[in-house]
Amino acid sequence: MAHLPRPSRTALAATALCASLAGQAAETITITGRSETGSALAGFGDVPLANAPLQAVSYGSQRLADSGSTRIGDLVKLDASASDAYNAAGYWSSIAVRGFNLDNRFNYRRDSLPINAETAIALENKDRIELLKGTSGIQAGASAPGGLVNLLVKRPLAGQRSATLGWSEQGTLGAAVDIGDRSGPDGAFGWRINAAYQHLDPKVRNTQGHRSLLAVATDWQLGPNTLLEAEFESSRQQQSSVAGFSMLGDSVPGADSIDPRLNLNHQPWNKPVVLNGNTASLRWQQRLNDGWRLRAHLMAQRLKSDDRTAFPYGVYDASTYECAQWCDRFAPDGTFTYWQYVSDNERRSSDALDLAATGRVNTGAVAHSLETGVLFSRYRGRFQDQIFDIAGTGKIDGSLETPPAPGFPDANTNRSERSTELYLRDAMRMGPWSLWLGLRHTRMDRQSVRTSAASDGLRETSYSQNATIPWLALAHQITPATLVYASWGQGLESEVAPNRPRYSNAGQALPALKSRQIEAGIKHHTEHWNAALTLFDIDRPKAIDVGTCDADDSCTRTTVGSARHRGLEAQLTGRTGPWEGQISTMLLNAERRGTGDPATEGQRPENVPRATLRLGAGYQVAAVPGLDLQAAVVAEGNRVVLPYDTAVHIPGWARLDLAARWVQQVSGTTVTWRAGVDNVGDHRAWKESPYQFGHVYLYPLEARTWRASAQLRF
Repeated sequence: MAHLPRPSRTALAATALCASLAGQAAETITITGRSETGSALAGFGDVPLANAPLQAVSYGSQRLADSGSTRIGDLVKLDASASDAYNAAGYWSSIAVRGFNLDNRFNYRRDSLPINAETAIALENKDRIELLKGTSGIQAGASAPGGLVNLLVKRPLAGQRSATLGWSEQGTLGAAVDIGDRSGPDGAFGWRINAAYQHLDPKVRNTQGHRSLLAVATDWQLGPNTLLEAEFESSRQQQSSVAGFSMLGDSVPGADSIDPRLNLNHQPWNKPVVLNGNTASLRWQQRLNDGWRLRAHLMAQRLKSDDRTAFPYGVYDASTYECAQWCDRFAPDGTFTYWQYVSDNERRSSDALDLAATGRVNTGAVAHSLETGVLFSRYRGRFQDQIFDIAGTGKIDGSLETPPAPGFPDANTNRSERSTELYLRDAMRMGPWSLWLGLRHTRMDRQSVRTSAASDGLRETSYSQNATIPWLALAHQITPATLVYASWGQGLESEVAPNRPRYSNAGQALPALKSRQIEAGIKHHTEHWNAALTLFDIDRPKAIDVGTCDADDSCTRTTVGSARHRGLEAQLTGRTGPWEGQISTMLLNAERRGTGDPATEGQRPENVPRATLRLGAGYQVAAVPGLDLQAAVVAEGNRVVLPYDTAVHIPGWARLDLAARWVQQVSGTTVTWRAGVDNVGDHRAWKESPYQFGHVYLYPLEARTWRASAQLRF
């Protein structure tokens, strides 16, 4: 029996580990460089994405650096299926996939284990970001149906030495180092350290701050069949968040009348948002004599936040807290009510343990790649009483200052959640045909209670729920380069009626909310080109309040109708000669169905563009070796602003970004210079219109911004 070979120059991270476990034919666990053609989220081993019956994309650290991406929210400029969803700068990222908002508590993974993304996540120690599109039931218990985001941590690499300096307007400056090596017999032990610090001073005024990161990753070859990996990261971000604008009475203000550098979240009494995060993981894998492999993966995450903002919200009377007319928008003259929001010492903890066994079995002419396991996860949110109180009157041009609010405390909500997920996946192949089956059984236990007694008590809720969700796909390899497939699957969400007197079913859990997705696609893959065309149909149950909801027992939380999103996605990436290109586009027909209300039946939901386009091109300049010129177009169609009136829109928009990368060899050191300008034409537009917290918000396209960096590998 061969020994487990020592790590090569690129260590195996989560994707390659899971792929090896899920059915690699070799007799040993091989630690190799990762190809960006596979996906840890696919869940079916080392199958390249081009041969998997699903849609997922992977963006490596170089692509992220070239595009100037520094946060998860920047995915929206790389892939047409992703769009902004209250994606405010200075806060945690919020995005939608295929028109459905991703839930920051349930739709994010780190090395394929669930994490809470209600924080600022640093990218300096991330090797790549994966985006799985469509229903997430194959990979997650309870989660929104749009898809999953998976972050892959950088792993030990022999001789890794690099340092990066970066700048962007107005005066953001940052530095990062990435060092690692291997030691011991045959390089059995590896380590990698990533550290970064950035002074934040973006184009939006009054948003200065800073962020920092320290991350350590190690691996240890304990024996010929045993690999142990451990890693830890600690991050901190302190910065004022950016508040949204809004409608002026019944009209949407022209974006060209608004200065995109203005931040309405600027009052003398306001404090920055502080986001601290610590995450650690330990992963062990063992190859057995019969070719099966075992995996145990443990992760713990601890978040601490101080959430503060001067919150523009409607027009309210400070003495009565009543709203006469403009409750979910600004007044026609541009005035609004400032609410002081303070929620300090928010603590969120997440823990996950994944135990799995993988291997291959042949039954006659059918080859099975099997994976089975159990995932235990736990979440706790512990908060203090918060302040959400009227401070005074503001104006859309930022000209008015107010005194701080009296600061009356209001109860917050503590949450505790546990889940146990049993899963089984089987990829069956027979000649050019393959059948892919997945089954996940989830048990959830959830509780919530107010941090202090409100007028109607502590509002405690507690419930347990079980659900089993399947996924299946049939694929046919027409040629070695072309695959056609069709799939069907379900996703799972859970909801409870608020424990308040006005609800007739107060504190009762709704039946498990099961979304459904049908998808069909064709993929073509060659040495230089990848193309995909996908049709999808997602139907998601919609929970709403039914009744007048203005007195005790006058309201019922129930499921009525659904949100149905049907769309067409097309992708093309490749290279020919000195040219390289990427095209991603999505046409989306999103509507509400089965509402029982003629006024809303068939309506398009708010803040969902009907069409999106991401177009990128690169050109290698032969006359200047190492120079690559890049251009990108980001374009979106219009968006509905109000959930109850589809006649109100923000117009579609498009912007052009330009960049260049120049790689030089200087005295044995590789220097990579990057420069770019986003929104070259300084185009003014509303980029999104979230209806959040019962209020209309409008976020402008970022102003033209220059950026530059230098990376040294030595």
